Amino acid sequence: MTQSTLPESESTLIKVIKLLRWDKPAGRFILMIPALWAVFLATHAMPPIPLVGVIVVGTFATSAAGCVINDLWDRDIDPEVERTRDRPLASRALTIQTGIFIAIIAFACAGVIALYLNPLSFWLSVAAVPVIICYPLAKRVFPVPQLVLSIAWGFAVLISWSAAVAKLDTATWILWGATIVWTLGFDTVYAMSDREDDRRLGVNSSALFFGEYTTNVVGIFFFLTAVLLGLLGIEMELHIGFWIGLGIATVFWFSQYGKLRQEDILKPYGQIFRQNVWIGFILLAGMITGFIF
Repeated sequence: MTQSTLPESESTLIKVIKLLRWDKPAGRFILMIPALWAVFLATHAMPPIPLVGVIVVGTFATSAAGCVINDLWDRDIDPEVERTRDRPLASRALTIQTGIFIAIIAFACAGVIALYLNPLSFWLSVAAVPVIICYPLAKRVFPVPQLVLSIAWGFAVLISWSAAVAKLDTATWILWGATIVWTLGFDTVYAMSDREDDRRLGVNSSALFFGEYTTNVVGIFFFLTAVLLGLLGIEMELHIGFWIGLGIATVFWFSQYGKLRQEDILKPYGQIFRQNVWIGFILLAGMITGFIF
Protein backbone atom coordinates (compact mmCIF):
# COMPACT_ATOMS: atom_id res chain seq x y z
CA MET A 1 0.00 0.00 0.00
CA THR A 2 1.23 3.49 -0.87
CA GLN A 3 2.36 5.39 2.18
CA SER A 4 1.28 8.97 2.80
CA THR A 5 3.86 11.50 1.69
CA LEU A 6 1.99 14.35 3.34
CA PRO A 7 3.40 15.81 6.56
CA GLU A 8 2.42 13.74 9.56
CA SER A 9 1.60 16.92 11.48
CA GLU A 10 -0.90 18.07 8.85
CA SER A 11 -4.37 18.35 10.33
CA THR A 12 -7.39 16.48 9.02
CA LEU A 13 -8.95 19.82 8.09
CA ILE A 14 -6.01 20.67 5.83
CA LYS A 15 -6.22 17.23 4.24
CA VAL A 16 -9.94 17.74 3.55
CA ILE A 17 -9.26 21.17 2.06
CA LYS A 18 -6.71 19.56 -0.24
CA LEU A 19 -9.17 16.83 -1.16
CA LEU A 20 -11.70 19.51 -2.12
CA ARG A 21 -8.88 21.37 -3.98
CA TRP A 22 -9.72 24.55 -2.14
CA ASP A 23 -5.98 25.02 -1.72
CA LYS A 24 -5.78 25.41 -5.52
CA PRO A 25 -8.40 28.04 -6.37
CA ALA A 26 -7.51 28.30 -10.08
CA GLY A 27 -9.42 25.13 -10.86
CA ARG A 28 -12.42 26.33 -8.88
CA PHE A 29 -12.49 29.76 -10.49
CA ILE A 30 -12.22 28.36 -14.00
CA LEU A 31 -15.56 26.54 -13.49
CA MET A 32 -17.15 29.59 -11.91
CA ILE A 33 -16.20 31.84 -14.84
CA PRO A 34 -18.58 30.41 -17.51
CA ALA A 35 -21.39 30.46 -14.95
CA LEU A 36 -20.71 34.15 -14.28
CA TRP A 37 -20.48 34.86 -18.02
CA ALA A 38 -23.93 33.35 -18.42
CA VAL A 39 -25.68 35.15 -15.58
CA PHE A 40 -24.26 38.58 -16.48
CA LEU A 41 -25.01 38.17 -20.19
CA ALA A 42 -28.53 36.83 -19.64
CA THR A 43 -29.41 39.80 -17.42
CA HIS A 44 -27.56 42.44 -19.49
CA ALA A 45 -25.05 42.90 -16.66
CA MET A 46 -27.74 43.42 -14.01
CA PRO A 47 -28.10 40.08 -12.21
CA PRO A 48 -29.74 39.83 -8.78
CA ILE A 49 -26.96 39.82 -6.20
CA PRO A 50 -28.43 36.81 -4.31
CA LEU A 51 -28.40 34.80 -7.56
CA VAL A 52 -24.74 35.65 -8.13
CA GLY A 53 -24.01 34.44 -4.61
CA VAL A 54 -25.89 31.21 -5.24
CA ILE A 55 -23.89 30.62 -8.42
CA VAL A 56 -20.55 31.30 -6.73
CA VAL A 57 -21.29 28.99 -3.80
CA GLY A 58 -22.88 26.40 -6.06
CA THR A 59 -19.90 26.19 -8.38
CA PHE A 60 -17.51 25.83 -5.44
CA ALA A 61 -19.64 23.03 -3.96
CA THR A 62 -20.07 21.27 -7.30
CA SER A 63 -16.42 21.47 -8.31
CA ALA A 64 -15.42 20.23 -4.85
CA ALA A 65 -17.74 17.24 -5.23
CA GLY A 66 -16.31 16.55 -8.67
CA CYS A 67 -12.75 16.62 -7.35
CA VAL A 68 -13.56 14.12 -4.59
CA ILE A 69 -15.35 11.80 -7.04
CA ASN A 70 -12.37 12.05 -9.37
CA ASP A 71 -9.95 11.13 -6.59
CA LEU A 72 -12.12 8.23 -5.46
CA TRP A 73 -12.14 6.72 -8.96
CA ASP A 74 -8.41 7.41 -9.44
CA ARG A 75 -7.15 6.49 -5.97
CA ASP A 76 -5.06 3.63 -7.42
CA ILE A 77 -3.91 5.57 -10.50
CA ASP A 78 -2.94 8.85 -8.86
CA PRO A 79 -0.08 7.31 -6.79
CA GLU A 80 1.62 6.39 -10.09
CA VAL A 81 1.53 9.97 -11.43
CA GLU A 82 4.03 12.50 -10.10
CA ARG A 83 1.57 15.42 -10.24
CA THR A 84 -1.15 13.59 -8.28
CA ARG A 85 0.63 11.16 -5.96
CA ASP A 86 0.33 13.48 -2.94
CA ARG A 87 -3.44 13.84 -3.15
CA PRO A 88 -4.99 12.78 0.18
CA LEU A 89 -6.73 9.64 -1.13
CA ALA A 90 -3.81 8.64 -3.35
CA SER A 91 -1.35 8.98 -0.48
CA ARG A 92 -3.81 7.28 1.92
CA ALA A 93 -3.76 10.35 4.16
CA LEU A 94 -7.56 10.06 4.12
CA THR A 95 -9.61 6.88 3.90
CA ILE A 96 -12.00 5.90 1.13
CA GLN A 97 -14.88 6.08 3.61
CA THR A 98 -13.94 9.67 4.45
CA GLY A 99 -13.80 10.53 0.76
CA ILE A 100 -17.25 9.06 0.13
CA PHE A 101 -18.69 10.92 3.13
CA ILE A 102 -17.21 14.24 1.96
CA ALA A 103 -18.49 13.67 -1.60
CA ILE A 104 -22.01 13.08 -0.26
CA ILE A 105 -21.81 16.24 1.85
CA ALA A 106 -20.57 18.30 -1.13
CA PHE A 107 -23.30 17.00 -3.43
CA ALA A 108 -25.89 17.59 -0.70
CA CYS A 109 -24.75 21.22 -0.34
CA ALA A 110 -24.95 21.70 -4.10
CA GLY A 111 -28.40 20.09 -4.08
CA VAL A 112 -29.71 22.39 -1.37
CA ILE A 113 -28.40 25.39 -3.29
CA ALA A 114 -30.09 24.10 -6.47
CA LEU A 115 -33.44 24.26 -4.67
CA TYR A 116 -33.15 28.04 -4.89
CA LEU A 117 -33.29 27.80 -8.70
CA ASN A 118 -36.30 27.67 -11.00
CA PRO A 119 -37.48 24.24 -12.29
CA LEU A 120 -35.54 24.41 -15.58
CA SER A 121 -32.29 25.25 -13.82
CA PHE A 122 -32.91 22.67 -11.12
CA TRP A 123 -33.38 19.83 -13.60
CA LEU A 124 -30.38 20.94 -15.62
CA SER A 125 -28.42 20.70 -12.34
CA VAL A 126 -29.73 17.17 -11.86
CA ALA A 127 -28.76 16.26 -15.44
CA ALA A 128 -25.20 17.48 -14.80
CA VAL A 129 -24.62 15.06 -11.91
CA PRO A 130 -24.13 11.87 -13.99
CA VAL A 131 -21.65 13.72 -16.21
CA ILE A 132 -19.67 14.86 -13.18
CA ILE A 133 -19.65 11.38 -11.67
CA CYS A 134 -18.75 9.59 -14.91
CA TYR A 135 -16.05 11.99 -16.13
CA PRO A 136 -13.21 10.22 -14.27
CA LEU A 137 -14.28 6.94 -15.88
CA ALA A 138 -14.14 8.46 -19.36
CA LYS A 139 -10.35 8.30 -19.45
CA ARG A 140 -10.60 4.51 -19.24
CA VAL A 141 -13.03 4.02 -22.13
CA PHE A 142 -13.25 7.22 -24.22
CA PRO A 143 -10.37 8.52 -26.36
CA VAL A 144 -11.02 12.21 -25.59
CA PRO A 145 -12.17 12.37 -21.94
CA GLN A 146 -11.60 16.13 -21.92
CA LEU A 147 -14.75 16.40 -24.05
CA VAL A 148 -16.75 14.91 -21.17
CA LEU A 149 -15.26 17.49 -18.81
CA SER A 150 -16.11 20.21 -21.32
CA ILE A 151 -19.74 19.09 -21.38
CA ALA A 152 -19.78 19.26 -17.59
CA TRP A 153 -18.39 22.81 -17.83
CA GLY A 154 -21.08 23.62 -20.39
CA PHE A 155 -23.78 22.82 -17.86
CA ALA A 156 -22.55 25.81 -15.84
CA VAL A 157 -23.65 28.04 -18.71
CA LEU A 158 -27.04 26.39 -19.17
CA ILE A 159 -27.84 26.31 -15.46
CA SER A 160 -26.81 29.90 -14.76
CA TRP A 161 -28.45 31.39 -17.86
CA SER A 162 -31.74 29.63 -17.21
CA ALA A 163 -31.55 30.54 -13.52
CA ALA A 164 -31.45 34.19 -14.53
CA VAL A 165 -34.19 34.30 -17.19
CA ALA A 166 -35.92 30.88 -17.03
CA LYS A 167 -35.16 30.07 -20.67
CA LEU A 168 -32.40 29.24 -23.14
CA ASP A 169 -31.98 31.11 -26.40
CA THR A 170 -29.59 31.39 -29.35
CA ALA A 171 -27.03 33.41 -27.40
CA THR A 172 -27.04 30.76 -24.66
CA TRP A 173 -26.01 28.04 -27.09
CA ILE A 174 -23.32 30.20 -28.67
CA LEU A 175 -21.85 30.79 -25.21
CA TRP A 176 -22.22 27.08 -24.47
CA GLY A 177 -20.24 26.23 -27.61
CA ALA A 178 -17.54 28.77 -26.72
CA THR A 179 -17.27 27.27 -23.25
CA ILE A 180 -16.95 23.75 -24.68
CA VAL A 181 -14.07 24.59 -27.02
CA TRP A 182 -12.36 26.87 -24.48
CA THR A 183 -12.42 24.05 -21.92
CA LEU A 184 -11.12 21.57 -24.50
CA GLY A 185 -8.26 23.98 -25.15
CA PHE A 186 -7.06 24.67 -21.63
CA ASP A 187 -7.71 21.13 -20.36
CA THR A 188 -5.81 19.61 -23.27
CA VAL A 189 -2.88 21.84 -22.29
CA TYR A 190 -3.28 20.57 -18.72
CA ALA A 191 -3.26 16.98 -20.01
CA MET A 192 -0.04 17.56 -21.96
CA SER A 193 1.94 17.56 -18.71
CA ASP A 194 0.73 14.01 -17.92
CA ARG A 195 1.25 12.43 -21.34
CA GLU A 196 4.06 10.09 -20.40
CA ASP A 197 2.34 8.91 -17.22
CA ASP A 198 -0.99 8.45 -19.01
CA ARG A 199 0.66 6.47 -21.80
CA ARG A 200 2.45 4.25 -19.28
CA LEU A 201 -0.75 3.64 -17.29
CA GLY A 202 -2.89 3.02 -20.37
CA VAL A 203 -5.40 5.83 -19.76
CA ASN A 204 -6.74 8.17 -22.43
CA SER A 205 -6.41 11.91 -22.87
CA SER A 206 -6.87 14.41 -25.66
CA ALA A 207 -3.13 15.12 -25.50
CA LEU A 208 -2.46 11.48 -26.41
CA PHE A 209 -5.31 11.21 -28.92
CA PHE A 210 -4.14 14.16 -31.02
CA GLY A 211 -0.49 13.12 -30.71
CA GLU A 212 1.93 15.34 -32.64
CA TYR A 213 -0.94 17.58 -33.69
CA THR A 214 -1.93 18.45 -30.12
CA THR A 215 -0.41 21.93 -30.10
CA ASN A 216 -2.15 22.88 -33.35
CA VAL A 217 -5.44 21.42 -32.11
CA VAL A 218 -5.18 23.54 -28.95
CA GLY A 219 -4.64 26.56 -31.20
CA ILE A 220 -7.77 25.64 -33.16
CA PHE A 221 -9.79 25.29 -29.95
CA PHE A 222 -8.72 28.75 -28.79
CA PHE A 223 -9.40 30.19 -32.26
CA LEU A 224 -12.91 28.71 -32.24
CA THR A 225 -13.48 30.15 -28.78
CA ALA A 226 -12.62 33.61 -30.07
CA VAL A 227 -14.85 33.16 -33.14
CA LEU A 228 -17.84 31.96 -31.12
CA LEU A 229 -17.45 34.76 -28.58
CA GLY A 230 -17.30 37.19 -31.50
CA LEU A 231 -20.56 35.75 -32.84
CA LEU A 232 -22.00 36.11 -29.33
CA GLY A 233 -21.01 39.77 -29.28
CA ILE A 234 -22.76 40.31 -32.59
CA GLU A 235 -25.86 38.35 -31.52
CA MET A 236 -26.19 40.36 -28.30
CA GLU A 237 -25.12 43.67 -29.87
CA LEU A 238 -22.40 44.20 -27.28
CA HIS A 239 -20.41 47.42 -27.35
CA ILE A 240 -16.71 48.29 -27.51
CA GLY A 241 -15.95 47.15 -23.94
CA PHE A 242 -16.68 43.56 -24.93
CA TRP A 243 -14.52 43.73 -28.04
CA ILE A 244 -11.59 45.14 -26.08
CA GLY A 245 -11.86 42.22 -23.63
CA LEU A 246 -12.10 39.70 -26.46
CA GLY A 247 -9.14 41.29 -28.21
CA ILE A 248 -6.97 41.01 -25.10
CA ALA A 249 -8.04 37.38 -24.60
CA THR A 250 -7.25 36.53 -28.22
CA VAL A 251 -3.75 38.02 -27.90
CA PHE A 252 -3.16 35.86 -24.80
CA TRP A 253 -4.38 32.73 -26.61
CA PHE A 254 -2.16 33.43 -29.60
CA SER A 255 0.80 33.93 -27.24
CA GLN A 256 0.04 30.64 -25.46
CA TYR A 257 -0.12 28.81 -28.78
CA GLY A 258 3.24 30.29 -29.69
CA LYS A 259 4.80 29.09 -26.43
CA LEU A 260 3.48 25.58 -27.00
CA ARG A 261 5.02 25.55 -30.48
CA GLN A 262 8.50 26.39 -29.22
CA GLU A 263 10.86 23.45 -29.12
CA ASP A 264 13.49 22.46 -26.59
CA ILE A 265 12.00 24.43 -23.73
CA LEU A 266 10.21 23.41 -20.58
CA LYS A 267 6.59 23.83 -21.62
CA PRO A 268 4.63 26.10 -19.24
CA TYR A 269 1.53 23.89 -19.10
CA GLY A 270 0.48 24.87 -15.59
CA GLN A 271 1.16 28.53 -16.27
CA ILE A 272 -1.04 28.48 -19.37
CA PHE A 273 -3.85 26.80 -17.41
CA ARG A 274 -3.67 29.47 -14.70
CA GLN A 275 -3.51 32.25 -17.29
CA ASN A 276 -6.84 31.10 -18.66
CA VAL A 277 -8.41 31.94 -15.31
CA TRP A 278 -7.35 35.55 -15.77
CA ILE A 279 -8.42 35.44 -19.41
CA GLY A 280 -11.85 34.31 -18.23
CA PHE A 281 -12.13 37.24 -15.83
CA ILE A 282 -10.95 39.67 -18.53
CA LEU A 283 -13.73 38.37 -20.77
CA LEU A 284 -16.22 38.71 -17.91
CA ALA A 285 -15.20 42.35 -17.47
CA GLY A 286 -15.63 42.85 -21.21
CA MET A 287 -19.09 41.28 -21.14
CA ILE A 288 -20.18 43.55 -18.31
CA THR A 289 -18.78 46.73 -19.86
CA GLY A 290 -20.11 45.66 -23.25
CA PHE A 291 -23.56 46.64 -22.05
CA ILE A 292 -22.34 50.01 -20.80
CA PHE A 293 -20.03 51.43 -23.47
